[in-house]
Order: sequence, then structure tokens, then C-alpha cells
Amino acid sequence: MLKLTDFIIDCPDPMKLAAFYAEVTGRPVKEDSDDDWAGITFGEIELAFQRVENFRPPNWPDDEHPKQYHLDFEVDEIEPEQRRVVELGATLRKDFVGPEGYGWRIYTDPVGHPFCLCRNRGVASLIVV
Repeated sequence: MLKLTDFIIDCPDPMKLAAFYAEVTGRPVKEDSDDDWAGITFGEIELAFQRVENFRPPNWPDDEHPKQYHLDFEVDEIEPEQRRVVELGATLRKDFVGPEGYGWRIYTDPVGHPFCLCRNRGVASLIVV
């Protein structure tokens, strides 16, 4: 039986990137985190950040060094969440929100990993990873 336990993101500074995602998700960085490995727990799955020397961020949408993954965060309203994640260090890259307010926006975290804030029709409650 296969069980997903971790989603691991390479980065130059695990504690700094974990702090960013802790603020984005409202969940704490694990107490045993350190400068080489930091984590945030979501039920049985840990979102983890590991130090990689000479880290090269993805250059999405360039295929030479593509994104390799991205995270989607479902939100009740995109505008207030956008203000919040940008204040935390995210950068808006592309907007796919339609005139009725549904769709997604693509951002990069402080070291260049892409993630999306999504508002999908029919989703009744806030879903966080």
C-alpha cells in the first residue's frame, strides 16, 4: 500500500520559505524544523522544505527549467488573499480570473516556486492544502 507522507520543496533557506507558507496557510512551522529541513503538517501529510546548495528556481513558463510542480490554494475571495500573499513576499505572475470572479491567479513564492490562488464555482468552503 502506498501512502503519501511528504511534499518536499527544494529551496535555499528552508526556515524562511516555511515561514512564508506558514503565513499563507495559517499553520505553524513544525518545532523540530531547522536550517536544513523545515515542515508544516497538514493532517497526515507534511509540506517540507529542504536546503539545496546552488538552488536554481524554476523559470516558468520557460521549458528550459520548468516549474516541475505547483500548489493550488482554494480561497473564498481572491482579492484579500492576494493582498496578503503579496505582502508576505509573493509575486503575481498571471491572472486567469473571469468577469464573474471565478478562476485563478498564478504567483511565485519568494524563491520562485509557482502557486495559485483559485476561486472555483461551486466550492462552498475554504480548502487549504
